Amino acid sequence: MRKGQVQIRDDFWSGYSELVRKTVIPYQWEALNDRVEGAEPSYAIRNFRIAAGLEEGEFGGMVFQDSDLAKWLEAVGYSLATHPDPELTKIADDAIELIGQAQREDGYLNTYFTVKEPGKRWTNLLDAHELYCAGHMIEAAVAYYNGTGKRKLLDIMCRFSDYIDSVFGTEPGKIRGYCGHQEIELALVKLYETTGEERYLKLSRYFIDERGSKPSYFTEEWERRGRTSHWVQGTVSAPNLEYNQSHLPVREQSVAVGHSVRAVYMYTAMADLARLTGDAGLREACERLWRNVTGKQMYITGGIGSTHHGEAFSFDYDLPNDTVYAETCASIGLIFWARRMLQLEAKSEYADVLERALYNNVLGSMSKDGKHFFYVNPLEVWPEASAKNPGKHHVKPVRQKWFGCSCCPPNVARLLSSLNDYIYTVSEDAKTVYAHLFIGSEAAFDLASGRVTLRQTSELPWNGRVEFRVSLPEGSVPFALALRVPNWFQSGKPALTVGGKAQDYRVENGYAIVERTWADGDTVEWLLPLETKLVAAHPLIRADAGKAAIQRGPLVYCVEEADNGAPVASLSLADEPKLAERFDAGLLGGCVVVEGDGQVDDASAWADSVPYRPLEKRTKPARFKAIPYYLWGNREPGEMSVWLRR
Repeated sequence: MRKGQVQIRDDFWSGYSELVRKTVIPYQWEALNDRVEGAEPSYAIRNFRIAAGLEEGEFGGMVFQDSDLAKWLEAVGYSLATHPDPELTKIADDAIELIGQAQREDGYLNTYFTVKEPGKRWTNLLDAHELYCAGHMIEAAVAYYNGTGKRKLLDIMCRFSDYIDSVFGTEPGKIRGYCGHQEIELALVKLYETTGEERYLKLSRYFIDERGSKPSYFTEEWERRGRTSHWVQGTVSAPNLEYNQSHLPVREQSVAVGHSVRAVYMYTAMADLARLTGDAGLREACERLWRNVTGKQMYITGGIGSTHHGEAFSFDYDLPNDTVYAETCASIGLIFWARRMLQLEAKSEYADVLERALYNNVLGSMSKDGKHFFYVNPLEVWPEASAKNPGKHHVKPVRQKWFGCSCCPPNVARLLSSLNDYIYTVSEDAKTVYAHLFIGSEAAFDLASGRVTLRQTSELPWNGRVEFRVSLPEGSVPFALALRVPNWFQSGKPALTVGGKAQDYRVENGYAIVERTWADGDTVEWLLPLETKLVAAHPLIRADAGKAAIQRGPLVYCVEEADNGAPVASLSLADEPKLAERFDAGLLGGCVVVEGDGQVDDASAWADSVPYRPLEKRTKPARFKAIPYYLWGNREPGEMSVWLRR
């Protein structure tokens, strides 16, 4: 194991790591090459071949199509860091060679403007995603270099970044613009941390600082274009500046508005810059926005972005379950942001949200076979409404093979391939190791007092026993181990033992702190008994009024038609539901199911032609069965609901 690396070895998560490595990455390579029968074409590789002069043809797909290949390469970089694979390396190296051939002499790299609109670079920053695509390719370059030590893609993107730096800025002759879809800001921070080149950090800060300044760059650009849009023929109304968070300078923003993915990518960069530059204004803005997003605009599954109109936030407490958007990319961006907030300050609330989004919204977006994906992650599904109600066409009852706009599948691949980076952080003084996620793994740290290896064994999400074994090559080492106390644990103080002996500990920012001089072979046992709980929503979340959801540990549960019949909406909880849990080894690869007492409306006395009648209490008892939300939609299509009537 290389220095500083975390290797996942976990009964639950290793299966997903293997699925991504052996199935998801190869499958997505086939999709990028348009070789998946019945799937939407990607055009990604073909566009690069045309841009490189190796093939003739027209540009295909969305203006941001390059980013799909970039995210796939990023996932490959993370995968190769822990599982070297000569065959996959050859495929990726050939793709990188193709990217290099498509790069222009001045360093510019974008297949849309090379193939379809040469001569129109940087004329539509609002819509055209040029800097967004650059950002994703920068992230890929950093991941591939860190994973393999190979510099070719990194050199390509340093050259492109140098060119971008020559184009944008406040100096005379430069464009005082920024991207309509934030991404390059966080990517430039990664490039700075990898290369040490200060110009990249300054360029990231420029894009953040310039956003929201007056007069609006996007409005002026729209005027110069003749009030046209990339997306709509003819003239269009002035840009909605809230949509891409450019309505105010970022340090003055306190409520999350607009496109949810753009927002959380920007907040991620803001947190990065606050950490690296000590900018108190950026940090305060991040903390305000965090409180708004996670306190008033987040679903119980960790989904964000409640409306399909603009894939956006709507307003505080507006969280409908059946028309929800909760795009997979938005939850992934929320996880990115949570990790950066943990790097700013180790507070358990950040890791709680990270865990919630990971185990529920993100994991639920991919099928068990690794070849089908949700773009939208609903909390209530009625397949007939999805097919016939235009307001619900975006809500799919089954996962899709690929999408015309396929940002989500490779985003899932790159997150799950890099999951080892989210388990721990080390304090700035290198004296404390923080365990944020309880995922079986082996990790090595160079602390102020010496080198330490931690071998974590976790029984989550089905059981709450976690063990850490300390290995020390040089005798005893003093350091502090900080273990998160999850917000789903509510039964007093978790039990902690060292070498089988109960230990007292203090809780600081939601972490149990154990400070001692450790000996080689010391073992820590951390017990977080899992209890099935009924959860209520804030009274202002009108969609959930009079309802309850089921949660067990980090997992949110749902009821499906496959187990409970239809209509699921007629099912309600009994006054005393008597919830019981059991492990079902034969269901969807094995999981804990929750069963309980409920009641269903008795429809037998209703005539088909009578839609309404005087109220009578006509119900009959029913035993219901709930499964983890992340597993829904892996059987026959049917109804599903997270929230149940009380």
